[in-house]
Amino acid sequence: MRNLLDILPHSIGQELSFLKETEWAQIEEIRIRTDRPIELIQAGKPRFLSYHPKAEDASQLLGRLSNYSMYTLEEELKQGYITISGGHRVGLAGKVIVEHGAVKGLRDISSFNIRIAKEKIGIGLPFLPYLYEQNWYNTLIIGPPQTGKTTLLRDLARLSSTGTKEISPRKTGIIDERSEIAGCIRGVPQHHFGHRIDVLDACPKAEGLMMMIRSMSPEVIIVDEIGKAEDVQALLEAIHAGVTIIVSAHGHSLEDLYKRPSFQSLWQLRVFDRYVELNRENGPGTIGRIYDQNGQELKWRRGVDVC
Repeated sequence: MRNLLDILPHSIGQELSFLKETEWAQIEEIRIRTDRPIELIQAGKPRFLSYHPKAEDASQLLGRLSNYSMYTLEEELKQGYITISGGHRVGLAGKVIVEHGAVKGLRDISSFNIRIAKEKIGIGLPFLPYLYEQNWYNTLIIGPPQTGKTTLLRDLARLSSTGTKEISPRKTGIIDERSEIAGCIRGVPQHHFGHRIDVLDACPKAEGLMMMIRSMSPEVIIVDEIGKAEDVQALLEAIHAGVTIIVSAHGHSLEDLYKRPSFQSLWQLRVFDRYVELNRENGPGTIGRIYDQNGQELKWRRGVDVC
């Protein structure tokens, strides 16, 4: 966590320096709001510290995030988040600048949400008997926010790229629209993926899928948080091009996603061979159910927490 403490103003870093290693391991988010207590999301529950950051703390934090050059953050400010070393993502809130009906950027930033990137190497291994048989299955990972979807995708990308004793490594592409899966800094992934990985960072999913197929000829593509109709259309084109897809989507269950209009073509064409539901029953990454292509539940030891 040293890279995190280095970007924080001294007053905030000092407040967090008293945390024990076991406490750091449980932290999912650090929320910093001007004139309000620092909030930690720890093991899914809020915890408030005594220090109330001031306007100068917010200004100093933003300066450190931008290396004191706001021009370098122009694109990130349009999206409302910044990715920092280690793959951590800092969400921002403040006064939105709108030009010609489109968001141009942010100013007067007073809220920061530091989402801690969790790299848990090996968490994808228990899934291999369900997601791989001679080739990777087209897979949809389903869960509400903070249920470990991105953490699991990250390790499946690593396993696809590196292979195992039983699985040969595949050319693997990541479409990382929000810079969360690979956590790239200047194009270089901050997590461990092996030698056969290629990343399109900060690239819209629909465009990125086609760019990756045309330019890098991947065998497997990993995508986080699909949802728009154009994402679905691009996935269909990728599958027709012979590429295996492993993606995630927001939802509490497979039944939830059945109701979404933009996903109807995926169900009609039976695009996915496997569906994995994640929840927070025993903390982030608790596995609910795994289904086959026909929506039949596969036998799985319920309530396991792998993420």
